[in-house]
Amino acid sequence: MSTGTGQRTAAWDERYAGAVMDTFGTPQLVLVSGHGSHVVDADGNEYLDLLGGIAVNLLGQAHPAVVHAVSGQVATLGHVSNFFATPPQVRLAEHLLQVVEPGGAPQGSRVFLANSGTEANECALKIVRAHANAGDAPRPRILALEHAFHGRSTGALALTWKAKYRDPFAPLIPGVEFVPANDVAAPDAAMGPDVAGVFVEPVQGEAGVLDLDDDFLVAARDLTTQHGALLVVDEVQSGLGRTGEWMAHHRSGIVPDVVTVAKGLGGGMPIAACIGLGGSGSVLGPGMHGTTFGGNPVCAAAANAVLDTLESDGLLAHSALLGASWRDDLKALGIPGLREVRGRGLLIGLEFDDAIAPGIVRAGRAAGFVLNATSPTTLRLAPPLVLTVDEAATFTDALPGLVLTARTQEGPVS
Repeated sequence: MSTGTGQRTAAWDERYAGAVMDTFGTPQLVLVSGHGSHVVDADGNEYLDLLGGIAVNLLGQAHPAVVHAVSGQVATLGHVSNFFATPPQVRLAEHLLQVVEPGGAPQGSRVFLANSGTEANECALKIVRAHANAGDAPRPRILALEHAFHGRSTGALALTWKAKYRDPFAPLIPGVEFVPANDVAAPDAAMGPDVAGVFVEPVQGEAGVLDLDDDFLVAARDLTTQHGALLVVDEVQSGLGRTGEWMAHHRSGIVPDVVTVAKGLGGGMPIAACIGLGGSGSVLGPGMHGTTFGGNPVCAAAANAVLDTLESDGLLAHSALLGASWRDDLKALGIPGLREVRGRGLLIGLEFDDAIAPGIVRAGRAAGFVLNATSPTTLRLAPPLVLTVDEAATFTDALPGLVLTARTQEGPVS
């Protein structure tokens, strides 16, 4: 990591404050370039990126496959409306059906391409409502999980647990109820013939990397099938190799009705998908949903390159193996107050007894690491899947010092 004067960053910060809405707060860094798992700020300082654009940059920065796909496609066809089809769009939909259900997607499965995870979940919500409204009896209720995060548009926000996100925009769409995660009895007690659908994240990333038990997912699948409701699995953060499998829910063996993916799909380009499996793929007909930029050929070309590279470079297995060994190494440090190291693949949560996670983020930034705290006590790691063993080890070696710095600067927190 080089040391700059900070003058360029300060100038950009001032311009940012004068032109960009204050929805994200003051930027931690002004980034101008990157390569692999590293990014560089406006003053020339280099960082190991262990956040990966919040689980987005599966192949890191400037990966040749993505660069080639995007530059080649934009030089050929940049955008068409959805009155027309493009080869990248069709190929991507076909590929997604293969990876979401490797054993073969049920007949009738279809894909809607969108631009973000929120939009994919809005599409899923419309599928759930339209499916319920097509039945004989009203189904006004939808179940989601405590600590869930499904997005910030008003529909997806209604499915999101945290009150500070929801309260400024109340009233949201009615009928959503929250049940505890990993309590098999909870959805059983809440389920009934008036429930239209159940939304779950196999790994609740924004909640601090909380893993759903396989038994819970199986119970949710059984209950929704029994009551004629749809099961929606949100794989926006946990899908596409992040946990060492194509989809985190594959470990449980369930087949959902709808799966949503985004974040890593485009390798940094904005693209998402709502995948209706079986009959859910035909719930939405012409005119019932749409988007101007969904399935954009440039973004679709990037997504195809990402999926191809994940396969050709064995990055799912790499994610699983590196993630497991890295978690073991972090636990073996024996850091006082590090209560738990959890997660799957390269989605890892570190839980501390005291509220030092933001301090670790700041100390890490000074030491050349991009980190993220999902709560005062929780650190989240979601690096590119191209992260190397040696790169992971540099953070492991640095963590005890970062914790000490955070505690020294902030003092004990009760």
